[in-house]
Amino acid sequence: MKFTKMHGLGNDYVYIDCFEQKVEEPEMLAVQMSKQHFGIGADGLILIEPSECADCKMRIFNADGSEAEMCGNGIRCIGKYVYENKIVEKPEIFVETKAGIKKLTLFLEDGEVKQIQVAMGEPIWDAQKIPIHIRQSPVHFCPVTIGSVTFIMHAVSIGNPHGVIFQQYLEDEVVQIYGPLLERHPVFPKHANIEFVKVIDSKHIQVRVWERGSGETLACGTGACAAAVVAASCGYTGREVNVDLPGGTLQIEWRDEDNCIYMTGSAEIVFEGNYFISL
Repeated sequence: MKFTKMHGLGNDYVYIDCFEQKVEEPEMLAVQMSKQHFGIGADGLILIEPSECADCKMRIFNADGSEAEMCGNGIRCIGKYVYENKIVEKPEIFVETKAGIKKLTLFLEDGEVKQIQVAMGEPIWDAQKIPIHIRQSPVHFCPVTIGSVTFIMHAVSIGNPHGVIFQQYLEDEVVQIYGPLLERHPVFPKHANIEFVKVIDSKHIQVRVWERGSGETLACGTGACAAAVVAASCGYTGREVNVDLPGGTLQIEWRDEDNCIYMTGSAEIVFEGNYFISL
């Protein structure tokens, strides 16, 4: 099976062009392909499929085989792939996802996609729609306890559920020990991505993400959006911020006029190859 490995700020996925190929049992294939050393090694698997309502369709499977609703870094890579492979030959592309249809605007240089802006949609603050088992909306400044440690958490959906925690220090111990425990905390019925956020100033934040189904990743597009809109809604920043992640920086703008979040960043091809399936 032909594949392309791509990344957005180090958040890497294996992409399969399903305009030309058919994938059986994608959940199992995602686990196999994502394994470091024994597979290709990635944060998950993304299928690029035909769509009846958009230019193409994205299906994303995390490294543990679970299917996610949306991936900000992943969808930027799809924009680069379908344009440069002439599947969609226009600079505005519409991609169907489980979180709705997303519009991508491509910024080109000599026919190559250099940057992609994604209209990510409006943040969802309603607790039932996130979903989170907390009886208040919006979900701000809510204590969530693990053992003897209590975190003050904010929750939002960017097509998938997020828990956002502001910290003075983004330490390995906090992210790697409490990230997985918070991801699967009973308060999140569908589990959640967890963002640990440090505010630098009104236009700049740092974020580390424990991603649902994949662990800590070098970047998370929906996580950057979640952190940015929560920071703005709390008055810590303005509505335009640079979000520094371990793999690089995303520009996030939460516009007043349409309440939509716009994410801008790069996408890169790592390599292409053939994978011999043993299911």
